[in-house]
Amino acid sequence: MQAAKLFALAVGALFALGGAARADSTVEVKNVHLCCGACVSGVAKALKTVDGVTGKCDQKAKTVTITAKDDETVQKAIDAIVTAGFHGDVSGTKFKVTDDSGASAGKVKTLTLTGVHNCCGQCNTAIKKAVASVPGAAADGAKAKTDSFEVTGDFDGAAVVKALNTAGFHVKVKK
Repeated sequence: MQAAKLFALAVGALFALGGAARADSTVEVKNVHLCCGACVSGVAKALKTVDGVTGKCDQKAKTVTITAKDDETVQKAIDAIVTAGFHGDVSGTKFKVTDDSGASAGKVKTLTLTGVHNCCGQCNTAIKKAVASVPGAAADGAKAKTDSFEVTGDFDGAAVVKALNTAGFHVKVKK
């Protein structure tokens, strides 16, 4: 009887240790633009491109919770939602949202931005509001259901990208 109890304890300890070795990695990406079901679907579609990832969008809180088998896979999932035109904040974690916009600080007269998630009128309004918040950005050609647009005026290009990132959108400067 005593041997059976010891065996059961040993097996339980092995399972516990094995479970710790296989612990999932999770991150919450905050301030992601999720105005509608199509935005949530866009994030879900991006996450499906990464094997072994589960994701949960909280549209009201503007968060995406990503869980995967390891840190490398979580980072790939973050990169996938960035590629899909979404931006968010993972500060205070070991993960990062890549700044691959190609924007340089300094005044420009025109800037063409690509890769933004802009599925509907609400997205488009949020994009226009973010661009308008930058001093000197006089006009933008953003239109719903398009992923590229041009900003004109006399403005700091990096400031426009930062304003869009803060609003939950990821963009790249077209060279």
